[in-house]
Amino acid sequence: MNAYTPVTPDPYILKLDGITVDFDGFKAIDNFSMTLERGQLRVLIGPNGAGKSTLCDTIIGRVQSAAGTVTFNGADITNLPEFEIVRRGICRKFQTPGVLPSLTVRDNLLVSARRDRRWWKGLGHGAKREEAEKVEALLDKIGLTERAETFARDLAHGEKQWLEIGMVVATGAELLLLDEPTAGMGPNETSKTAKLIHSLLGDHAVLVIDHDMAFVEELGAKVTVMHQGKFLKQGSVADVRADPEVAAVYLGRAKE
Repeated sequence: MNAYTPVTPDPYILKLDGITVDFDGFKAIDNFSMTLERGQLRVLIGPNGAGKSTLCDTIIGRVQSAAGTVTFNGADITNLPEFEIVRRGICRKFQTPGVLPSLTVRDNLLVSARRDRRWWKGLGHGAKREEAEKVEALLDKIGLTERAETFARDLAHGEKQWLEIGMVVATGAELLLLDEPTAGMGPNETSKTAKLIHSLLGDHAVLVIDHDMAFVEELGAKVTVMHQGKFLKQGSVADVRADPEVAAVYLGRAKE
């Protein structure tokens, strides 16, 4: 009798292999590859125009790739429709908060947490108990319990950013794509956001796009650097800061 050999699960939730995005001859993404482990935090940095947001658009299906593959949970999701990719467990937060201004903070989270997202099921009363409990826990996690009945339009900018992070988490997605989650924030709000993101790890893998090196240092995660659509460097924040090529193209100047 043959001995049973256990199957080791794939440690990678996301694999990008040779992704290329071509806009009428201009390669916004040029043969880019990267992997992300389950429950891991990764920060993607690079100068303006490096292709960071386009890469996120490609992962989520908003932009079609001309070559390469996107693999999520072992399945090829390259160029699938966006709704299908979201359904599989990837959700993106954009740089500008996309909250529903005429709804309260709690109702914004409830809409995101609803498994039945038909509009007539997403509003008003009748939330399932498990969804309501999930929302209450999220209110505490994002620090908005005392603002639960406030209309989203009346929140401060940083509060809107935290609410949208909460909305992304409420979907139950395994992979969260956060595009400049601290845009427009002050130092205290930025620190709170870093702590919030760390609290999500394990249950979620998180890919953060940002250019604020102070925030990147607070996150303390592995960093991937893009330049002109290409993979440039990967490592710790210290490794990235010490790299002459990164310094030249992103941090301003190379070390002498």
